[in-house]
Amino acid sequence: MATRDLYGELGIKRTATSEEIKKAYRKLARKYHPDVNPGNREAEERFKRISFAHDVLADADKRKSYDEFGEEGLQAGFDAARAREFKRAQETTGGMGGGGARYSSFEDIFGDIFGGRGAAGTPAEQGPDVETTLTIDLLDAVRGTTATVALTKPVECAVCHGTGGQGPGVKCPECRGRGQIKMGAGPMSFGRRCERCNATGRIPSQPCAACQGRGVTEKLEKLNVKIPAGVDDGSRIRLAGKGGAGRGGAPPGDLYIIAKVRPHARLERRGQDLYLPIPVTIGEAMHGASIDVPTPDGMVKLKVPPGSQSGTKLRLRGKGVPAMKGGARGDLYVVVQVHVPPDGDERVREAVHALEASYQGSPRAGLTL
Repeated sequence: MATRDLYGELGIKRTATSEEIKKAYRKLARKYHPDVNPGNREAEERFKRISFAHDVLADADKRKSYDEFGEEGLQAGFDAARAREFKRAQETTGGMGGGGARYSSFEDIFGDIFGGRGAAGTPAEQGPDVETTLTIDLLDAVRGTTATVALTKPVECAVCHGTGGQGPGVKCPECRGRGQIKMGAGPMSFGRRCERCNATGRIPSQPCAACQGRGVTEKLEKLNVKIPAGVDDGSRIRLAGKGGAGRGGAPPGDLYIIAKVRPHARLERRGQDLYLPIPVTIGEAMHGASIDVPTPDGMVKLKVPPGSQSGTKLRLRGKGVPAMKGGARGDLYVVVQVHVPPDGDERVREAVHALEASYQGSPRAGLTL
């Protein structure tokens, strides 16, 4: 089994410090993040590899195991002490026999320990990634929320336990019906579970009726998902290991939730900034005023400068959309809308006539396209 160069994935040396690892990851993550490259599968796969490399190398224990044994040392159930015994034996004997196995490299030993096949001789295969959409309100996207997602995804068949077969079957030719395969020789020998028959000693003779031989079935699952503050329409939220079931003991895939943000009746989002039209009276616009303005964080006081016109933008710093990847929060822009009173009695009309007399020419003078 080939081992990836996790240091190469991040573009760093094997002697890199923790801070250098973190710095390299952040630089590459900003470049290849799915939110920055929507619909780009190549960038998405690159981001997955970068994230995996960082998860390993940023953890001191995982990094030590990787440096000594490669990626095989990261697998669940890996026995470092036993692997070292195999390595010493390999170096002293130039190859080991036992159980019909002969190894020409350290990598071959790991391949036999962990097995390249799943139950019933099927290849070990990581579960598929699953995508689903979740519609949320704009304010929930700005503030962050928790939502329940219901989806149907492939899981290991509960009847055949992923083998894809049923019935008494026939004796497994790999382990000769024992369910285990002898490894090594003399004091170094031990037994490992037979992956071909899933340690049962027998291979099913007919496909499982519950899953039609596929080894997986569909299951409706409900998940409580934390939606981070700042998600945008089309943002992808990754839940590691919550995707489709793997085959042959391989891990499950990931679940990707695609956010769909429902428009707000008044509030508009533009990047990390929010825009909110606010009506003011003629007097408030002319003389200035202190008014109450709703924000995602609650009501705040805002000063309307004297002489404000319709369309004037007043900024509330830091009251916009939080940045998902860190950094400064956006702003909330209040857009002034001067409202005139409805046609009233004679006193109102007289006041309007007096107000008209204060204009110095037409407000549309010089207006062209």
